[in-house]
Amino acid sequence: MNRPRRLPEPVPAAVDGRASRWQSHREERRRELIKSARRAVHTLGSDASMEDIAAAAGTSKSVFYRYFGDKAGLQQAVGEVVLSQMQRRIHEAAQSAQTPREGLFAMVSAYLQMAETSPNVYAFVTRHSAAEQDGGQTTIATAGALGHFFDSIAKMIARPMRAHLGAGKEAVIGYWPNAAIGLVRNAGEQWLASPVSPEKPDQDAMARQITAWLCVGIAPELTDVQ
Repeated sequence: MNRPRRLPEPVPAAVDGRASRWQSHREERRRELIKSARRAVHTLGSDASMEDIAAAAGTSKSVFYRYFGDKAGLQQAVGEVVLSQMQRRIHEAAQSAQTPREGLFAMVSAYLQMAETSPNVYAFVTRHSAAEQDGGQTTIATAGALGHFFDSIAKMIARPMRAHLGAGKEAVIGYWPNAAIGLVRNAGEQWLASPVSPEKPDQDAMARQITAWLCVGIAPELTDVQ
């Protein structure tokens, strides 16, 4: 009687560390390219091309295309790093405040300070990219990181104001944070783009002015007008 032949048990596959090492290498290389791109944009300006950025990084633009796909992908990657740092700084500033108004001022100050530190990088990561002049196509990707950033900040500024205003103000809190973010961003970006002049407020004065607009309005005396 023939017994069924017993198949050999499968041998466990050996753990191949090469794939892990390669992935680690790619992640480290990607971080290096993001840092290089950030430095290049800071120096060259927000309109720097992929070729300009690659030359400043000491490599070819094909390397950047390989890691980021296109210029919008690079904007997204740099934006995630920059906006994460801004968000962390704003959160730390808000944590140290004693009142809602102090918290708003601290957050606005942190936002303006980081944007002013490198206007070129700020512009690079907060705007949509157009097609590269050399024919490489881009996609609109930065909106994701930017939208997440401002959504998070809106929630941060709503929290102390909700506690300050108390019950019965849900409708106000529902609309105000996004409106406040629009004011902060538009006023801040206009301030950044304004040339230096005796009339231009410094960063501290601009932060206080924006905070006053958020808390009181542009002209408190108009509240008595019927």
